[in-house]
Amino acid sequence: MTKTLFTNIGSLVMPATEVSVLETLSNAAFVVENGLVAWVGDVAAAPSCDLVVDVAGACVIPGFVDSHAHLMFAGSREQEFAARMAGVSYSAGGIKTTVSKTRAASDEELRSNAKKLIAELYQSGVTHFEIKSGYGLDVETELRSLKIARELTEDTTFLGAHVVPQDQDPQRYVELVATEMLSAVKPFAKWIDVFCDKGAFDLAQTRRVLEAGIAQGLRPRLHANQISDLGAISLAVELDCASIDHCTHLSDSDIELLANSNTVATLLPGAEFSTRSAFPDAKRLFAAGVTVALATDCNPGSSFTTSMPFCIAVAVRDMGFTIDQAVWSATRGGALALRDETRGALRVGMRADFAILDAPNHLFLAYRPGVQLVAATYVAGKKVYGR
Repeated sequence: MTKTLFTNIGSLVMPATEVSVLETLSNAAFVVENGLVAWVGDVAAAPSCDLVVDVAGACVIPGFVDSHAHLMFAGSREQEFAARMAGVSYSAGGIKTTVSKTRAASDEELRSNAKKLIAELYQSGVTHFEIKSGYGLDVETELRSLKIARELTEDTTFLGAHVVPQDQDPQRYVELVATEMLSAVKPFAKWIDVFCDKGAFDLAQTRRVLEAGIAQGLRPRLHANQISDLGAISLAVELDCASIDHCTHLSDSDIELLANSNTVATLLPGAEFSTRSAFPDAKRLFAAGVTVALATDCNPGSSFTTSMPFCIAVAVRDMGFTIDQAVWSATRGGALALRDETRGALRVGMRADFAILDAPNHLFLAYRPGVQLVAATYVAGKKVYGR
């Protein structure tokens, strides 16, 4: 096996197992073998290797893990965004606009658009990502979406319960999702998700879909508490959802439930930014010991960004994160939101997924918002982006 030494690292960021804690090594190096980290330490003690990559004093971070991304869609909704910026309030109804365009798109159009967005994710330092369906809302298009998504990532999520399609009875649609649609897509989905919120699905409907998915072997996660609090936190904890995402509106009892559970609270700064909504206060979550993830929520309506550094900068400025907490949440936190112990840190035995920054340390990710600081991105030790 070829061994590659990445050396002369000015600052190597190593998220700790403790929630929100970062460790850093100066004058560091690490070895990649067979796609995994084989050694980490001081550059002076580095072993000899077949290949050597000198990063010239740059900062190296674990690759970001984007645990919430809607990449299977067609079209765009820039007019809706412009209207919101002019004062129109956000509701979940705009999803239906994307549904008609997605249903009309060919497989190749959906695949091509997703690959373009994935290339952007790599450019922003993301090395692993989840892909949701949810813009088909019929058996055929949900199945097509998940088949294509499975070509691109192992973390595929069935989100047939995104909203109720236009002119359909909500209860009949819930039954379709929980029976025929679920049976069709389950070979291509790892996760099942529901949008439990005002304008989408209520608590009873959410339970029906999630429990049906669990019975079919899918793992649960949940969109909730973005627009209102319908009591979804207690359901997520009861069903051991890997994550509950958005979490804009949380009561003290919700936070206590999360703190005493295995469910990760995933915050999505791009959604609040793009909908002019109030930002959640992450300080409350960290103070209670809740495990927090950051994700892009890339979608054409309410968060059309693939930039994790942008999300980090917004989280630090507007959501009460420290920079260390934000970087931890975008790396180790994202991995935990996918219940993945192999990603999100650069430690021996873990996947060699990482980004080299054009900066001396990770603080620059928030300090220089909007600047392309990722110089190169590696997945399993192989460069997937680099200038």
